[in-house]
Amino acid sequence: MRAGVIGAGSIGGVVARALRDGSVPGATLSGVVDPAGAADLPLVSLDEVLSTSDLVVEAAGQRALAEVGPQVLAAGRDLLVVSVGALADDALLDKLLCAGPGELHLSTGAIGGLDLLRAAARMAPLSRVTIETTKLAANLVQAWMSDEEAARLRTTAEPVELMRGPARDVTAAFPKSANVAASVALAVGDWDVVEAAVIADPAAELTSHVITADGPAGSYRFEIRNRPSPRTPTSSEVVPHAVLAAIAALAEPRVVFR
Repeated sequence: MRAGVIGAGSIGGVVARALRDGSVPGATLSGVVDPAGAADLPLVSLDEVLSTSDLVVEAAGQRALAEVGPQVLAAGRDLLVVSVGALADDALLDKLLCAGPGELHLSTGAIGGLDLLRAAARMAPLSRVTIETTKLAANLVQAWMSDEEAARLRTTAEPVELMRGPARDVTAAFPKSANVAASVALAVGDWDVVEAAVIADPAAELTSHVITADGPAGSYRFEIRNRPSPRTPTSSEVVPHAVLAAIAALAEPRVVFR
């Protein structure tokens, strides 16, 4: 399987180099689309990637997904989405779902348990789902914050809950930190039942995501604690490896949990 990568940052760069080096059985790198990409990667145009790839990996952010995602699918190429938070926009999700003949795939990213949540929600609607994300305080400063709010985050000595509310709202407010809330909402098939919270903790050496859910199928609790990416602390170091696992499953499906 020939895989192209859009974006060569802390996620896309790791994915592209692993594909280039033959670390994913059954998959090879067809090219990387990134105007500011690294010199050690084969940089090509989007048109070139679309003409030479079976799968295109989006690892360039929510805006890039909105701009090129429909084009990738319309060209008959499968698309693996990393910036899942962009799909909080129903119009974009509908556009992608209707853009085929390429198939749309979502990366699990920094969390797990989505398969079980999906199964439980399929049995019967879940009555309550929450996801609480805790990250190092300084890494949660947002452009929309006032100078006072930003300074508070950079200097706080105690954990601070920055936002709690519907998953769609939290995903929009923290686009680089709350993709996980969108993933949970998409897994259970109901944005309205998922409550998300973002907590800033000056002592958080690891990024944690605590997911709880209740419904007729049972009660569930998942806690994930990831090491932040050294290059991009708003993301977890494991994320590109989740993408590589997804590529491997698509390239050579054997015994694969879906």
